[in-house]
Amino acid sequence: MSAEATNPGAQSRRRGRARIDLRRLGRAALLGPAARDRLPDAIGHVAEAHRAHYPDADLATLHKAYVLAESSHRGQFRKSGEPYITHPLAVTLILAELGAETTTLTASLLHDTVEDTDVTLEQVRAEFGAEVSYLVDGVTKLEKVDYGAAAEPETFRKMLVATGNDVRVMSIKLADRLHNMRTLGVMRPEKQARIAKVTRDVLIPLAERLGVQALKTELEDLVFAILHPEEYERTRVLIAENSDACNALAAIADDFRAALREADINAEVLIRPRHFVSVHRVRLKRSELRSTDFGRLLILVAEDADCYAVLGELHTCFTPVISEFKDFIAAPKFNLYQSLHTAVAGPDGAVAEVLIRTHQMHKVAEAGVVALGNPYLPVEGAEPADGERADPTRPGWLSRLLDWQQSTPDPDTFWTSLRADLAQDKEITVFRADGRALGLPAGASCVDAAYAQYGEEAHSCIGARVNGRLATMSTVLGDGDTVHLLLAQDSSSGPSPEWLDHARTPAARIAITSWLDTHPEGVAAPSTAPRRPAPLTGGRPVSANAVVDLPEAAVRLAGCCTPVPPDAVTGFAVRGGSVTVHRETCPAVARMTSVGREPVPVRWGDAPGCRVTLIAESFGRPRLLADLTEVIAGEGAAIVSATVEPPTQQRVRHTYTLQLPDAAGLPALMRAMRDVPGVYDVSRAQHPAATA
Repeated sequence: MSAEATNPGAQSRRRGRARIDLRRLGRAALLGPAARDRLPDAIGHVAEAHRAHYPDADLATLHKAYVLAESSHRGQFRKSGEPYITHPLAVTLILAELGAETTTLTASLLHDTVEDTDVTLEQVRAEFGAEVSYLVDGVTKLEKVDYGAAAEPETFRKMLVATGNDVRVMSIKLADRLHNMRTLGVMRPEKQARIAKVTRDVLIPLAERLGVQALKTELEDLVFAILHPEEYERTRVLIAENSDACNALAAIADDFRAALREADINAEVLIRPRHFVSVHRVRLKRSELRSTDFGRLLILVAEDADCYAVLGELHTCFTPVISEFKDFIAAPKFNLYQSLHTAVAGPDGAVAEVLIRTHQMHKVAEAGVVALGNPYLPVEGAEPADGERADPTRPGWLSRLLDWQQSTPDPDTFWTSLRADLAQDKEITVFRADGRALGLPAGASCVDAAYAQYGEEAHSCIGARVNGRLATMSTVLGDGDTVHLLLAQDSSSGPSPEWLDHARTPAARIAITSWLDTHPEGVAAPSTAPRRPAPLTGGRPVSANAVVDLPEAAVRLAGCCTPVPPDAVTGFAVRGGSVTVHRETCPAVARMTSVGREPVPVRWGDAPGCRVTLIAESFGRPRLLADLTEVIAGEGAAIVSATVEPPTQQRVRHTYTLQLPDAAGLPALMRAMRDVPGVYDVSRAQHPAATA
């Protein structure tokens, strides 16, 4: 269990609610209530712990599994000298205290039989059924004689694939590693360090993702002691020297109880001491530790609504530290965790961190997926799922992991990618254009979203819209963003090597690297590669279809806003007797009016034709210029001139001056240009004019 246990002295514990204390249970598993030569009595501890969560559980299967495990391991000893059966017993006790159901406990008792004894999977299946056999097989290591140096990564690959079908496989593995870490002292220092590093890089992140905090926090402390012995000793001494630090929290807890009692809120207020790594992190963060930093207050209530009632009462009666407030009930973490976090200052200025949750939330916070029992039992009244069974314990990170591991046959690449993936300990949810959700690690970019949604088809992605706005592929996504990914029609296009700098997920990195390795020459430069502006003439310019009441005055349309009928327009006389016509909303109109220039009334003539300048913003791709000019010609417009600016970040800007036979056709022309694949916006030209 977590060293962040609930206050062992608290007497207000709900009747029948099991106390989780894995260290005590580990000793009980080794020693039993009687002498060590009476080990068969040890199954009684498993039965007692199991019945605390499942009063009506049938223990016959557990007894049967114990008999098989004890007889098959008889004569085997651990490196510490204890009979080997103490290990599966200790692992099973850990899971029983966390609330695992009978099938998981049965498999836990048998988890080493196939690997270390003559018992076969067929025998386990015949005696205990397919589910138990699957769980035992999932945690059985691959033989080193068959896989050599790849045995460890391939064992984890096998275990993770099995976890994708039944998350209870990983529950057993985590409990197995916890007991092994507790008894690691009998091994050589270099082997201790190797096992501790794998535990730190793989098992602890998996425990965090599955929400099994009770196992995660103790594993962290055990790894801390092995890999950082000096820091561990310094932290141990610090905790020992401040053994009475919880007195300050006890006084605040009494004030909380009084305030909640007066508000008629039924709640338990417990002191939750921090474990070693937690104290170490707080010391690094604050340098100087306060007496209240050695623990937190845990408040347990019956219903969700009571959590918010407690929060309101505490924030009313005490001074809240607003920056410390987090609501993981309304927005649960991706590992099932729910709780309200806050901090308040007491009358004497002492600040206490507070966790507020229901009893069920607390059970899930400690045991994670283990607290779900058997998640594969059919729910009463629910429709049977078609195809693959619905699994509430298969979150986005696990589905992503199972997908990308298929693309990494090389064990070293898999092992490196797995550690990198698990090092990302936060998750965000973004939404696709069709409204469906994508789970991604925090810090993921549009590159990651593209490969998560399209797989290898994402090679032809040319950009994205994030929350409706154009974004580059390097754009980092935030929780709740909407991402519309744009793919090129030409399937021959491929990813840029720069995408590797922005890919956070192994799936994206592996797919990009694979494509670049098989296409060392890259792709042909698109037709929108940098070029000098090239005018495309389409006939002599036609005079402006605008009329002013100035005799002999020449009229021209302003290039800064390119007015066309039926725009509201105004004009200004310029040198040479000409009148320049602007849209009334053009910034140049306000600028010239502010300096005292007199506007000239302008009206549109009867001629239907007009000239307009359009700007098309697009992503670079082959044949884009040809497709745009074809659409323009199809709408009956003549191109007076066109320029294409050099691409920047795969974006290209086209400027067209067009002669239209009828101004009424302008909206349809702009819609047709926007429909060209790769074009994300078409607008009328509007830029500052040097002189009117």
